[in-house]
Amino acid sequence: MTYVLRTYQLTKVFMGKEVVSNVNMNIRKGEIYGFLGPNGAGKTTIMKMITNLVKPTSGEIEIFGEKLTNTSYHLLGRMGTIIEYPIFYDKLTARENLDMHCEYMGYHNKNVIEEALDLVKLSNTIGKAVKDFSLGMRQRLGIARAIITKPELLILDEPINGLDPVGIKELRDLFKILSKEYGLTLLLSSHILSEVELIADTVAVINHGKLIQEVSMEQVRGQNTEYMELVTNDCKKAAYVLSEYASVSNLRVIDEHVIRIYDVSIPQSEMVKALILNNVVIESITKKNGALEDYFLTLLKGGGFHA
Repeated sequence: MTYVLRTYQLTKVFMGKEVVSNVNMNIRKGEIYGFLGPNGAGKTTIMKMITNLVKPTSGEIEIFGEKLTNTSYHLLGRMGTIIEYPIFYDKLTARENLDMHCEYMGYHNKNVIEEALDLVKLSNTIGKAVKDFSLGMRQRLGIARAIITKPELLILDEPINGLDPVGIKELRDLFKILSKEYGLTLLLSSHILSEVELIADTVAVINHGKLIQEVSMEQVRGQNTEYMELVTNDCKKAAYVLSEYASVSNLRVIDEHVIRIYDVSIPQSEMVKALILNNVVIESITKKNGALEDYFLTLLKGGGFHA
């Protein structure tokens, strides 16, 4: 098995506080590796250490089979990155920004500029300065810049920030193409679990600087849980009615409007009847499958994965 990126007991201490603790990551060639965790969990710090922007306090990083050091410029040249918010020369156009990037990267095949802009749907921005771009357009341009030199490893920190649903789908399709057709390896972080679920081959969950779990999406899907999701204006009353009048013994109140019912053996018609007879407003009730979201929340609450 070929690993493009591995970390060994990777640790970072800032001002006496350990913000990344003994993290071991294993990213295989050609896969999409989804990095999940709350704000402040340590995802960006780890990505900065991988790209040599921040030095580890201890531990090692191995990229393309070589140990990353202060002088590993040849390894960094084989990577494309967006860490945090992409910065550009605002008075220049998208093409001019990419042209300058190719110059200082020593990449002289300028034909790739149009190809990259076309891939991220920015080919119609001729003459428009980047200062007039929306947040989503800037994010697309950042991805174009990251892929323009044909890297082998693409590291993207929250790449779909600021995009509308159409833009998110377009980039989702692009990431799949880069991985499956071009053989790129992608490490991407995101707070949008549903998107990671659709594209990732492997997910890693980090919290408080510690890697809680690294697992394939195939395994996560293997523990899918069916449930009914009820949306109502009075969850407290609905939960009581379902328990007392519909014999529901396994349910979870998600928030003030949503209840998940895991007793799927009980007919939906019986639950609906009990709710209506007891004057509970039903905004919707639908059957769903829990996968990555339930898995992620379980881990953050201290649970674990069992294959």
